[in-house]
Amino acid sequence: MLLLLVAHLLMALAAPLLVSVLHRRAFWVMALAPASAAAYALAHTPQVMAGDFPTESVAWVPSLGLELAFRLDTLSWFMLLLVGGVGALVLVYCSAYFSRTAAGLRRFGAVLTAFAGTMVGLVTADDLLLLFVFWELTTVFSYLLISHYADRKASRRAAMQAIVVTTAGGLAMLVGLVILGEAAGTYRLSDVVAHPPEGGAVPVAVALLLVGAATKSALIPFHFWLPAAMAAPTPVSAYLHAAAMVKAGVYLVARFAPAYAELPVWQVMVITLGTGTMLLGGYRALRQHDLKLVLAFGTVSQLGLIILLVGLGTRGAALAGLAMIGAHAMFKAALFLVVGIVDAATGTRDLRRLTGVGRRLPVTATAAALATLSMMGFPPFAGYVAKEAALESLVHGAEDGWVDQVVLWAFVVGSVLTVAYSLRFWWGAFASKGPATERGAATDRRTGSGDVEHPVDPGEVERPSVLLVGPPAILALLGLAAALLPHLGEAILGPYAETYPEGEPGHLTLWGGFGLPVVLTLGVYVVGALLFWARERVERFQARAPHVVEADVVYRRTMRRLDEIAADVTAATQRGSLPFYLGAILVVMVIGPGIAGLAGWRGELEVKLWDRPAQMVVVVAIAVATILATRARRRLKAVLLVGAAGYGNAALFLLHGAPDLAMTQVLVETVTLAVMVLVLRRLPPYFSDRPLAVSRYVRLGIGVAVGVVMMGFAIVAPLARTALPVSIDFPSEADEFGGGKNVVNVTLVDIRAWDTVGEISVLLVAATGVASLVFLRRRSGEIPRLRATEDLSTRQPKVWSGTPDPGGALRTRGTGAREGASPAMRPWLRAESTLAPQRRSVIFEVVTRLVFHSMIVFALYLLFSGHNSPGGGFAAGLLVGIALLVRYLAGGRYELGEAAPVHPGLLLGTGLFLSAGVGLLALLAGGEVLQSVILDLHVPVLGEVHLVTSLFFDIGVFLLVIGLVLDILRSLGGELDRQAEITDGDLDTGPESELEALDPTVIGGERP
Repeated sequence: MLLLLVAHLLMALAAPLLVSVLHRRAFWVMALAPASAAAYALAHTPQVMAGDFPTESVAWVPSLGLELAFRLDTLSWFMLLLVGGVGALVLVYCSAYFSRTAAGLRRFGAVLTAFAGTMVGLVTADDLLLLFVFWELTTVFSYLLISHYADRKASRRAAMQAIVVTTAGGLAMLVGLVILGEAAGTYRLSDVVAHPPEGGAVPVAVALLLVGAATKSALIPFHFWLPAAMAAPTPVSAYLHAAAMVKAGVYLVARFAPAYAELPVWQVMVITLGTGTMLLGGYRALRQHDLKLVLAFGTVSQLGLIILLVGLGTRGAALAGLAMIGAHAMFKAALFLVVGIVDAATGTRDLRRLTGVGRRLPVTATAAALATLSMMGFPPFAGYVAKEAALESLVHGAEDGWVDQVVLWAFVVGSVLTVAYSLRFWWGAFASKGPATERGAATDRRTGSGDVEHPVDPGEVERPSVLLVGPPAILALLGLAAALLPHLGEAILGPYAETYPEGEPGHLTLWGGFGLPVVLTLGVYVVGALLFWARERVERFQARAPHVVEADVVYRRTMRRLDEIAADVTAATQRGSLPFYLGAILVVMVIGPGIAGLAGWRGELEVKLWDRPAQMVVVVAIAVATILATRARRRLKAVLLVGAAGYGNAALFLLHGAPDLAMTQVLVETVTLAVMVLVLRRLPPYFSDRPLAVSRYVRLGIGVAVGVVMMGFAIVAPLARTALPVSIDFPSEADEFGGGKNVVNVTLVDIRAWDTVGEISVLLVAATGVASLVFLRRRSGEIPRLRATEDLSTRQPKVWSGTPDPGGALRTRGTGAREGASPAMRPWLRAESTLAPQRRSVIFEVVTRLVFHSMIVFALYLLFSGHNSPGGGFAAGLLVGIALLVRYLAGGRYELGEAAPVHPGLLLGTGLFLSAGVGLLALLAGGEVLQSVILDLHVPVLGEVHLVTSLFFDIGVFLLVIGLVLDILRSLGGELDRQAEITDGDLDTGPESELEALDPTVIGGERP
């Protein structure tokens, strides 16, 4: 089963390439993935029938007890057969349904194949949390499929509506799954069903499970998303909304019903939701004119019926419910595909405009007739066998009480509606209507709805290809073949029905003898046919009947009101003041956890103020700098004082014997200080023109309170520990498993490597966000280099003279090399000539030339020695970043391009890929992801070499930090320089002209 998932994943990844090469024929190849799932189910049929259920289990997160557990029992086998078989036929249908020039087929094929894979995982998962993972994946993929026509507002709205409703139900279901798993002491699905837990929380969990099923299977009051989802392409409707996604809720109910069907909350919810949905969907289907909407509301009705049967809790109803699941998948998928054929052939789905289509499309009409008869429950089709089994079970159950009698008669009324809208569907799609069409047109001229005045000319109907007609014809014939072998179906599905707690065993048969079920069936046919015959009167009655506010209207109003409330709350709380936000957060921390934590402490407390007097001196210096920072009015003064406090913390680390932390703190503080100074160039020098003395004391008070609370946490938290910290074993683990003596570095790249991967990912996102906020043009270009400033006529770089000519423009002169000097005497800082004279410093340039290379070499030393000595990739990357910062400050933004002629995004992506990707090396060595592999090698000349694979992880961190600093320098440094040059009227020597930069109609270097 795990191989099936891998096959679907690989096929989904290969789908874009397949479509690029094979075009529409690529769907034939993609159909192999779901076909393999159906073949797998068929191959294991003897095992499943014998009760020898195949199982697979692979450890996922062993420390949390999570595993990839799969099990193929009777229910999973049946659902896998449906998901795989129908999925394969739908993909074959897609190869002829879409035009040769259809847009988005690469993405569509990949997502549809991936959706089929998630359904395979959902119906075979034997772990509660794994079930939820696949459940939510179906939600995401269905959202992408429904919104395939992204340029249409209806598609976007339907997709958003579907994902909001089903995601909300999925979250409720997750809570129920967790409650059941904790109550049962295991998350193995088969164990939770075989040995259901007891307790007061179980009914709540069951109710939450049914909420999840109701949202996914479009039960009232969540039924409205399914008809709206008909905005998706027809193959999506045939697969997701007939055979796959909506069946997920049915599968959930069928899976848990044997264990929990006797609970009162289960009975109330299943009967209420099932009967209500069945009747409402059938009633709404009678007044639809769009063929897809007729089928959509019919699907809603039949989903309610199936939920009622599999959730009722009796063996006979369960067997009938499973038979109805199979019959419904075949006839409803076939009918949706038929609608796609009719739509493609005529250009409309409005049944009022269609006439004589059956004469032009006889094969399609025949396939539709077979599927429609099965949907009506007419013999000898699969729908009839399932309906008769359901009637037989409900008739026997009706003898026990009035509730069962209500269910029986609701089923009968629902069946009558099914017959009526089934006849309406086939008649509307294929019949020759004649005057009826004219009456329909006149009616619509009065109501003003639709364009039905011009019926489709049968002579203009295009004949479909075999690939279009074949899949629905096969599904329709399978519905007939399955009914001719009812005993085989009973033999296969019966063992599942026997797991239900009560009721007489059910039977699947074409003829069960004379009795009340036969009488009710005949009555259903007669009344349903009468409703169809009086369809115009029924429509007029429905039009005059009082209208209750529909669920989709309530949904839209609710979402609109939520948006309004959110806007009001945001306007009241998000006032645009960062100090206010930060102050509110800190005050809440002091009042809430701060006071509660400190007040609840009852233990003895001995505080040692310092180990050596130097520590107190540093603390006093930090306190003074902090207090002065809160009172500072100038931004630069505040930044420098905060930096002083940071360097003081580095001194504390050093005095406590942590040189790694001290060095990292110094480097981080240096980079942060420089970056903040760069930002201050574009900000006013003062925080405010007003003294704001009161606010300074408020900030000081908040700071003191937070400092006291944090000191309290630092003292109380370690003393409140009740278990030995895991860090006790870090020194021995670092040496034994990580192959290094520097515990700090080995912890980052080995013991807690997953944490580091998450943190560097955040760094990458932060760099991207900062650059996106600063760049006013496209940020995908390279860092500007010196060649961008060359005069095209002289090939010499332009420099700043600062002397305006009479015309007001700045004069430039070429100084690529000193006059008469040899090329070997070019200046080391190549971009120095692009700086204005007042911005140059000869001393700084000389110092930069002396220290730059030394800093790079020392950074490499820190990188390669960090496993056993102070250092590591993070510190080395910061040191290289500081070296680039020095180079930028000395030579300007073009010098940054000369020092590091590489796009920061390349470094960021390569670093993250290398850090995360090196974890796969351990898998090749038989270990776990991100586990270090130690290699002791003898290299000639060098001697013994001790190599640990986490070194490459450290190199990835090294590259990512360099990319981060480079991106910040490019945005907060170089880009702000460019904008300042334009704003101040200086010459912009970048790739874009000054005119383009100042022209407000130019966006990102391009004119709209």
